[in-house]
Amino acid sequence: MIDFSFTAWILLIPLILFVVIGLFGNRFKPLVSGIAGTTGLFVIWVLSLITAYKYFFVLERAADGSFQKFMAVNMRWLTLTDKLHIDMGVLLDPIAVMMLLVVTTVSFMVHVYSIGYMHGEKGFMRFFSMLSLFSFSMLGLVVATNIFQMYIFWELVGVSSYLLIGFYYTRDTAVAASKKAFIVTRFADLGFLIGILMLSYVTGTFDFITLTGPNSPAFTSGQGIWFLGLSTMTWSMIFVFMGGAGKSAMFPLHIWLPDAMEGPTPVSALIHAATMVVAGVYLVARLFPIYVFSAPAALDVVMYVGAFSSIFAAIIACTQFDIKRVLAYSTMSQIGMMMFALGVSGYGGHEGLGYMASMFHLFTHAFFKALLFLAAGAIIHAVHSNYMYDMGGLRKNLPITHATFLVACLAIAGIPPLSGFFSKDEILAAGHEKSLLLYWVEMIVSGLTAFYMFRLYYSIFWGKNQEYHHKPHEAPKTMTIPLMFLALGALLAGLIPFSHFVSSDRIPFASHIEMGIAIPAVLVGLLGIIVATLFYRKETSIPDQIFKALGGFAQAAYHKFYVDELYLFITKKIIFNYISRPIAWFDRHIVDGTMNGLAYVTNEASERIKKLQSGQLQQYALIFVSGTVFLLLIFLYLWTC
Repeated sequence: MIDFSFTAWILLIPLILFVVIGLFGNRFKPLVSGIAGTTGLFVIWVLSLITAYKYFFVLERAADGSFQKFMAVNMRWLTLTDKLHIDMGVLLDPIAVMMLLVVTTVSFMVHVYSIGYMHGEKGFMRFFSMLSLFSFSMLGLVVATNIFQMYIFWELVGVSSYLLIGFYYTRDTAVAASKKAFIVTRFADLGFLIGILMLSYVTGTFDFITLTGPNSPAFTSGQGIWFLGLSTMTWSMIFVFMGGAGKSAMFPLHIWLPDAMEGPTPVSALIHAATMVVAGVYLVARLFPIYVFSAPAALDVVMYVGAFSSIFAAIIACTQFDIKRVLAYSTMSQIGMMMFALGVSGYGGHEGLGYMASMFHLFTHAFFKALLFLAAGAIIHAVHSNYMYDMGGLRKNLPITHATFLVACLAIAGIPPLSGFFSKDEILAAGHEKSLLLYWVEMIVSGLTAFYMFRLYYSIFWGKNQEYHHKPHEAPKTMTIPLMFLALGALLAGLIPFSHFVSSDRIPFASHIEMGIAIPAVLVGLLGIIVATLFYRKETSIPDQIFKALGGFAQAAYHKFYVDELYLFITKKIIFNYISRPIAWFDRHIVDGTMNGLAYVTNEASERIKKLQSGQLQQYALIFVSGTVFLLLIFLYLWTC
């Protein structure tokens, strides 16, 4: 057995960096903090590559040909009962190793990029300290050996994302965005915690290997109590998915995601590319055997929520003008496709195609979506605006950014031979086997994705040449090198035979491109690109005419279908006015009034009693004699009667 204990350093290094940079960063020049954080991430990136190589190519497989699932590091933390305890450690299996590569790669690129992007920013050291905390939290979540350890790091991810989104704490919008993200995800995490408690109650364990193994208590201990036609196990997995839906910004818990763009652009790339927002997908994948065998109804919920979120977000993205918000809704749409793929998947071999497709798209999406966000940062850095209508004709000014951005757009549009084509084809193939209706929904999503991405591309790099206050210029090498690296990933990642490494039962299987699905998908993508080319390559009034023709629907899409307004109405008008205010009045006047009244009576009584203690013996004697006479008279009266 190969020793994988070195994987503990993948967690420890960013934690050490967080402490050291956070406490001592101000004692050195800002650049030192950036270089230290980046060097640390380079080290854990290399360690992740070594881990992946040893796990996939050196470690001996099980007798049935499956990749092993084992704890590389494990230590007892809390003992609750003889059987129920909480451990801390490192769990290795195909999806954990894959996620290690994804998180460390994107995080390392973001660190390199941030040295240039955040140069001269107040709080430079604080930024890199927070990046290290986020990396530590996300990596701890990925390699968690049990669901309670995952929950602990899940909450740490929430805290660190709150700090990063609110980095510009002097801006009211950034403060509001960070609070919004924190509150929405905390509400979802409450569901996650309830799900954990219900699951542990039925199974008697937190351990992932035990929970998802062939003899899992989730399969053998029954379904528990039934409520509203669903078993305890089903309800627990729905609540668990609620936590995942909050982190992954699935409808209706998506409202925090667009506002999170108030954070620095590297934060947007880190949170919305391959880390925080895919945590929900990873959670469902981690517990996938339980969903399939013990809670199929919960898996249907995953399928429908994912499908609806994907098309809902794609429609909104077509109407937005802030380039980071377009990418944010694009992320929501792509995560929805991953959830949909998990929802339509079975277990084992080709039956588990959806599972493999979801993980494959998570892998490829990390490259092209991180590239899109970082390229957007370079564009914003050049023109000092987030809005498409302030841009145009930038292809000559930003040649590297233009080329890499185009690669990412082609990849996410699913154009062969780029990476997005291969992973999206597998998702559509899995959907086609499960539901023709939802298959066509995702096909429409593919077309809309190609349209809004090339709408964005043409609006930035073609269209009308804008008169800029300062001549735009290419970003420094610290920003362009990560763009080129990620572009290479977006080009080549799809060529990896992913089904040979990641599958629902950890047994490799052969997957292939289904031309009957791939060709229509490519044609739909090309149609979206052609329409965007006709509308936006040159300045034309056609988009405005179509927007007016669509009337209320287009306005609703532009206003994000008024979901935020609905939440505000429910919270402020209903909950605050009709629930919170009466409760506050009752607390203030009845509860507090009762306590204040008792305090007043007690105080008055004490004041009167206090006056009896004069210190005069004559007075005490008089009271004693008077009391004695009074009691004697009562006694005589009662005796004679």
